[in-house]
Amino acid sequence: MKRNIYLETVPISEALSTVQARLDRTALVKTEMVPTHEALGRVTARPVYADLSSPTYHSAAMDGIAVLAEDTFSAREDAPLSLSPDKFTPVNTGNALPDGVNAVIMIENVLMQDDGTARIEAPAFPWQHVRRIGEDIVATELLIPSNHELSAYDIGALLSAGIWELSVYEKLKAVIIPTGDEVLDFRDRPTPKPGQVVESNTQVFSALASKWGIEVIRHEPVPDRPEALTEALKNALLSDAHIVVMGAGSSAGAKDYTRSVLSELGEVLVHGIKAMPGKPSLLGIASEEFGSKLMVGAPGYPVSAVICFEELLAPLAAWMSRKVLPARPQVDVTMTRSMPSKLGMEEFLRVSIGRVGDSYVATPLSRGAGMITTMTKAQGICRIPANSEGINQGQTLPASLLVPRESLEQTLVVVGSHDNTVDLLADALMGRDTPIHLASTHVGSMGGLMAVKNGACHMAGTHLFDPDTNDYNAPFISKYLPDADVVLINLAIRHQGLIVAASNPKNIQGVTDLVRDDVQFINRQRGAGTRILLDWHLSQNDIVPSQVKGYDKEEFTHMAVAVNVLSGAADCGLGIMAAAKALNLGFVPLARERYDLLIPRQHLSDPRVQAVLETIRTDAFKERIQSLGGYETDLTGQEMQPGMGLPE
Repeated sequence: MKRNIYLETVPISEALSTVQARLDRTALVKTEMVPTHEALGRVTARPVYADLSSPTYHSAAMDGIAVLAEDTFSAREDAPLSLSPDKFTPVNTGNALPDGVNAVIMIENVLMQDDGTARIEAPAFPWQHVRRIGEDIVATELLIPSNHELSAYDIGALLSAGIWELSVYEKLKAVIIPTGDEVLDFRDRPTPKPGQVVESNTQVFSALASKWGIEVIRHEPVPDRPEALTEALKNALLSDAHIVVMGAGSSAGAKDYTRSVLSELGEVLVHGIKAMPGKPSLLGIASEEFGSKLMVGAPGYPVSAVICFEELLAPLAAWMSRKVLPARPQVDVTMTRSMPSKLGMEEFLRVSIGRVGDSYVATPLSRGAGMITTMTKAQGICRIPANSEGINQGQTLPASLLVPRESLEQTLVVVGSHDNTVDLLADALMGRDTPIHLASTHVGSMGGLMAVKNGACHMAGTHLFDPDTNDYNAPFISKYLPDADVVLINLAIRHQGLIVAASNPKNIQGVTDLVRDDVQFINRQRGAGTRILLDWHLSQNDIVPSQVKGYDKEEFTHMAVAVNVLSGAADCGLGIMAAAKALNLGFVPLARERYDLLIPRQHLSDPRVQAVLETIRTDAFKERIQSLGGYETDLTGQEMQPGMGLPE
């Protein structure tokens, strides 16, 4: 089977209109009768007219007495009227009105006499406190129009009007087929080997589809063999599903057969959209013998697949089922740093959002299409238009929220150096009676200082060592934030060193070993305090970076460095002892250092910051830090002053 190369990408809007113009939703999505009480979320296929009026009788709208209004017209405050028992009837709210009466006087305005008469001081007017026949619904009137998505309130109205069943459009059904030789079925709880991945995209789609009212059937993973893929697609198209999604194989690799398979059983209308991530997405229509159903080729990378699901499949499914796709709430956010973007491609940028001062600030997260955790960490998505070359630091633009807007008020924005204790803090804050979400962005210690300077965070993690003063952080604050009113609170003293493979098979003992030809190093990103510490140790040993094999290979967290060592991608990397311990790796101690939280003084009274200080000063939290290994808590929670350095 011929390999496919996609060359003509189209904007998302054009992709949608192309499919809508060719897909016959009337023929594809049939109608059915369903019981009214089971019709929540369904869409009416025909207008619904009331069979019954509501109420079906004149009824009392208040507790009191039912009267003929004309019998009360003479009542005055200075000339009360006494009604004989034959002139009124006691009623409760909802009671049918007796014959011959047309008003209700509230019981609060009635004084019952010992002789059985009812004394009133004001007249009633006709139909006072009465729900008349058909006041809410009149039999034969239009109750619900066609193409209306039924709410809980609609169900109540329909039943009140005597509608026991109604015609609605079928509930959409979709089959999703995961593909790939490297894909492992998550139901087997596998342990992946190099080159293998646990299949999860089907479950992301299933969860999203449940919100869209789509019933999903998951096919077992299919290997990259054209005949097997064709057979799986054919069986899915012969089912009662309206949509068939093939996961992965939509790009241009040697084993990307999705386009060929879809073309064999139908017509591909779109292959490639002007969007990042999500570019390889496929849309097509099955041939008539397979019901002219919608076929979708979703990219294999998780974030790309999500874009395909949310930006293509969701609006098409809403259109097919005659539903209105709810728009996500939006807020205007100020970007904390510049991000270039490819001209001609619309980019969906995941961002971390929090309210800092009077503004919402957004920090871009990693762009990798395979990094599903950026979706779990993101509070929103910003769209960079196709005609833009990127966004600038300080620029304000709308962000579509992935979380309730109210949760942003409980989000603590932390920018700077990564440390495992920050993860502990995030968990502890969520365990409070009023949970606080810690949104952390790892841009290195210098990046954290700049975020504080630009008012882009509540606090920054920093561990910058100044060899000239033998002090931490304060000299850098004086240099880069000379006018800033800030405080330094210690989170922990941590042990840095070389993370090596278990049992240290290459016998790496210090930075001098980094120049060996058989040692592959993994570095931290520019601006990271760990990298600055490395550079200082290299200079102390008269080593230039070009002598270190792998110096230019960067990671953004200590755990990422440790994973590189665990996988064999590197022989060693500089990081914290806790990261080595977490993955059962070896550790060669190099230095102790102070990891502090830099906090603008204006935020000290913020309840979110107060919660941090309360938490880290507890014995229980200090014990959790110590349990990680490679930490000391002698200074934890204390305010640091210039010149304090590091205790012996």
